[in-house]
Formats: sequence, C-alpha cells, structure tokens
Amino acid sequence: MNISYREARQEDLPQLIEMLANDQLGATREDTSTPLNSAYQIAFKSINADPNNELIIVESGDQLIGMLQLTYIPYLSHTGAWRCLVEAVRVHKDCRGQGLGTEIFKWVIKQAKARKCYMIQLTSNKQRTEALRFYKKLGFTPSHEGFKLIL
Repeated sequence: MNISYREARQEDLPQLIEMLANDQLGATREDTSTPLNSAYQIAFKSINADPNNELIIVESGDQLIGMLQLTYIPYLSHTGAWRCLVEAVRVHKDCRGQGLGTEIFKWVIKQAKARKCYMIQLTSNKQRTEALRFYKKLGFTPSHEGFKLIL
C-alpha cells in the first residue's frame, strides 16, 4: 500500500470525527452529528496554531486511511529532553490488519528523532486489548501506571 502523510485541514474534520467515533469507546464520546459540533473546530484551530502539535492524516491516494496527533513536550527531567506524545491513533476500519499501524509508527519514530526527542510516549485505554498488544509488539513498555481525572 502506497501511503503518504500530511497535516490535517479543516475540511478533513468530519472524516476525522467519524474515524474517532468508529469503535466501542469512541462511539460513546464523539459527536458525529451535522453540522459539525463547533467544539471540534475550536480544538482544530488550537492544534493547528501550536507549533508543538500536529494533527496528521494518513492517505492512500486520495483516501483518508488513518490519523494521529503528535504533541512535542519539553521537560526539565531527563536533562531537559523533549518527548513526543502520540494520541488519537486510528486506522480506517477497512484498512486494519494490513500492517498500516506498523508503518505509521515507523514514520512517527522518524518524526520524533527529527525533532530530537528522547522518547515517545502514549496511553491506550485498558479496554483496547488489541492496541495494547500492538504497542508492546512495537517495543513500547507499560512502565508507568496512568491516572485521569475527568472534569
């Protein structure tokens, strides 16, 4: 499969929201109504304006087949190292099981190295057992226990 990467554009938002909603967890937290909920547009503008955030589209030809968000974070720890946080990784339902996730993470690693990041980190919901196996297979280690407080 010939794939390419680019930053998302505002007109991509409806497809991105559909992709985020297309699993058991996303279906309960995303709003796929039309017109598009304005909160998504506000979030997109903030992400787009921040040089340390990238909302990435994965395409094959002119078909959107994946997405992810990269956030580059400076830290004082680890001698002032930068980290690359990976969020909202999705592969289109018709493209799963074809090695696309592995290709996406090869690209992510190149991007993080180019930005001189010390590490890549991510979280995945414990209910996403297939995703957890996938990240371990890629060499990610579940080294920390994560906590969230919903406000």
